[in-house]
Amino acid sequence: MAEIRYVNLTEDLAPACHRLEISAFPAADPAGLLSEEDIRVFARTFPEGFFVALDGGEPVGQGAGIFVDFDFETQIQHTIQSLCGPHQCDNHDPDADWYYGVDIVVADTHRGRGIGRRLYDLRKDLVVRHDKRGIIAGGDLPGYPDHAADMDVETYVAKVVAGDLSDPTLSMQLSNGFEVRGVIHDYMSHDHGEDYASLIVWENPDHSGG
Repeated sequence: MAEIRYVNLTEDLAPACHRLEISAFPAADPAGLLSEEDIRVFARTFPEGFFVALDGGEPVGQGAGIFVDFDFETQIQHTIQSLCGPHQCDNHDPDADWYYGVDIVVADTHRGRGIGRRLYDLRKDLVVRHDKRGIIAGGDLPGYPDHAADMDVETYVAKVVAGDLSDPTLSMQLSNGFEVRGVIHDYMSHDHGEDYASLIVWENPDHSGG
């Protein structure tokens, strides 16, 4: 089994990263996902914030994000585009307080090999290195459609946090040290119509507080 290498995004990886993106979110509206052009712009804007897992030369995982400021009083209800701007990265601000994760993907063929955890660790290392307050993201809730007829999304998220239910994405994020700070409505359009996300946060324990 080949060793997985982790690199920062380069523009030549954009076509393969886009294919990975589309394959990972089959129920999502493609207009809300990273296009090949978005990824090319990301490579020119903040490649340090976009990590790619390579098996040979093929991307099998990726985690992207930018530095932004975030107000927990007024911005819990948001979309990636409204917060991060065109191409999901145009609002990148090197001096902002938070790393906002716009995307994290692991190929179905490579699940269970620790790639997602490594991508989260690389993001945490970046945040610590730049002395940011932490990581924020809107986490997809792929398990919720199976429970939507029985409970509202807030109840579902609370049950996953309590360990009463398991969600393929949120449960993994919780195990990586994230906590839920809210539920985002109308975050990403899906074929199944359940367009919610969890607002997850990891705070940098080494942040200087300045």
